[in-house]
Amino acid sequence: MKIVEKDSWLNPVAAEVEKRFERYQNRLKTIENQFGSLNTFASAYEFFGFHYDHHRRGWWYREWAPCAHYISIFGDFNGWKRYDNPLENVGNGVWEIFLPDSEYKTKLVHGSLLKIIVQSSIGEQERIPIYINRVVQDENTKDFSAQFWNPEKSYIFENQTPTLNGEPLLIYESHVGMAQEKEEVGSYNEFITNVLPRIKADGYNAVQLMAIAEHPYYGSFGYHVSNFFAASSRFGTPEELKKLVDTAHGMGLLVIMDLVHSHTVKNVREGLNLFDGTEYQYLKPGKEGEHPQWDSKLFNYGKTETLQLLLSNVRYWLEEYHFDGFRFDGVTSMLYKNHGIGETFDDPWKYFGDNVDNDAVTYLQLANKLIHDIDNQNVTIAEDVSGMPGICAKIDDGGIGFDYRLGMGLPDFWIKVLKDQTDEQWNMHEFFFTMTNRLYDVKTIAYAESHDQALVGDKTLAFRLMDKEMYTSMAKNQQNLIIDRGIALHKMIRFFTICLGGEAWLNFMGNEFGHPEWIDFPRYDNGWSYKYAKRQWSLADADYLKYHWLGDFDKAMLDFVKKTKVMNAEPAWLLQADEDNKTIVFERNNLIFVFNWGQKSLPDYKIKVKRTGDYKIIFSSDGKCFGGFENIDKSARFPSERNGEEITMKIYNVARTAVVYDVDNF
Repeated sequence: MKIVEKDSWLNPVAAEVEKRFERYQNRLKTIENQFGSLNTFASAYEFFGFHYDHHRRGWWYREWAPCAHYISIFGDFNGWKRYDNPLENVGNGVWEIFLPDSEYKTKLVHGSLLKIIVQSSIGEQERIPIYINRVVQDENTKDFSAQFWNPEKSYIFENQTPTLNGEPLLIYESHVGMAQEKEEVGSYNEFITNVLPRIKADGYNAVQLMAIAEHPYYGSFGYHVSNFFAASSRFGTPEELKKLVDTAHGMGLLVIMDLVHSHTVKNVREGLNLFDGTEYQYLKPGKEGEHPQWDSKLFNYGKTETLQLLLSNVRYWLEEYHFDGFRFDGVTSMLYKNHGIGETFDDPWKYFGDNVDNDAVTYLQLANKLIHDIDNQNVTIAEDVSGMPGICAKIDDGGIGFDYRLGMGLPDFWIKVLKDQTDEQWNMHEFFFTMTNRLYDVKTIAYAESHDQALVGDKTLAFRLMDKEMYTSMAKNQQNLIIDRGIALHKMIRFFTICLGGEAWLNFMGNEFGHPEWIDFPRYDNGWSYKYAKRQWSLADADYLKYHWLGDFDKAMLDFVKKTKVMNAEPAWLLQADEDNKTIVFERNNLIFVFNWGQKSLPDYKIKVKRTGDYKIIFSSDGKCFGGFENIDKSARFPSERNGEEITMKIYNVARTAVVYDVDNF
């Protein structure tokens, strides 16, 4: 297959690549034979849950629970009488009940609260319907209930999905609840008003939303999902989320959802676990179904009903909410039976051997096909640290079908550099190699720091670089050498990563201006405080603070990569890696990049270039508008010299500064 033809390292597992494709083909053929199409197969949300019957005039409620002995529905519509409305088992594990308008039109109304009773081999449980699209929590008891959601007017989308028009994908990763400056949970509407305009003005063209699917514990960051078809009610209503997506589209922003299909909560009152009394309804039984690090349950991707649930969930968010694609969380955990924990992926058989969950691979292939069949402009992103071969290759070429993978090694590298090494120990060859060590037909999303680094117990780049000095020395009229160093390196790290690390870019909200404080969600240990579960936008807005400089640099950086198209150019050419002077010089897209990571400014510093001519500065991180010192005259011209085959020019190589040169054609 093509992925083997392109990479001879895969020759020993060529037959396994074929088998991977055959498993996908066989599963897809089985689905198409039984259901007609993959799209129809992924429409379970149109059958299960609540659906109005216009012919009979009333509501059907259906559930799949093959091992249940008895199911009934109860709520405020029937005075919370637990056994007055039993469902009928109609075969194949399907239970249903019809609630006619003649009896329930004024009782089962928009906003009604309800639950179901499930009796099984483990006894009687109160549960939340699996396909429900609204779940709310009682402020006093903290108990969750399903909510019958049937507004008089459905939301009508007004804006078309935007296109990137040749721009690289520039993602602003966001959490709606903590996107506000106030010490409480933010809303979809506040995000529309206060945050979307910032994202647009900064120059990003996509917003990635975390924690959308309902999750019982707010502090899980949305990664312990309980109700897969319910948009989190903490932030507002389904219509308000739809308005958020629609408004973003009107601003020219794609909206990508952080999708968690790698695991689910253990909770039995809210989640899928033990729903019909068995461990194996949708999940893997026994220890195989337990994630050792996440304290959560794992899906059985080999089961038809599990595939239908998850693929229907994919289609639901695309069709009902107009999301433009997904960042699939925890893909490495899905791909391997040991979840990739402690694994060194140094042999092709580790990607195709007994440790691989082939059913999960097939699920991801089917999901990618479905997503791109619905709209081939939809974006899929894999959070995979293992480097699974073909992760971003076409399925027909032996791949899994994602558009992008996250460059997860990049933020880990910067942590190592700043945490474990002194400036003098930095290795220029390692800097360049780490940024560029990838297959260039595997589109990578570069990022310098992750949202995990912003959490209590870790540190963002800004906090590692400047630490407590950020609390006392961020006024522009204050001199502080630690802050000067931190601001200079913060800009260089981000610029170096975006220019070398991938074909797309990701930033977590607030990191662009060096947000000074960590994220700490309300919990018992902090007195359920929201003090650190917010973003301090006022710091970036205050033009007398140095945060303003970092925010302005981020805008200029994004504008630069858009105009120069450097992210999608041919791979960079390393011209110099000067370990003594901590300087890296490379060429990309006919531009010369000079990064001086050292503490010394070097006059008449000779660098190699690839073209003759007089060069001019087109970008510098040392501009005063970015908190630099304007040590180079931007109007200066730098003539090149040819000596045989070698072309060089002399520059003023300023300490802790990134400068980009282009040939002056005027």
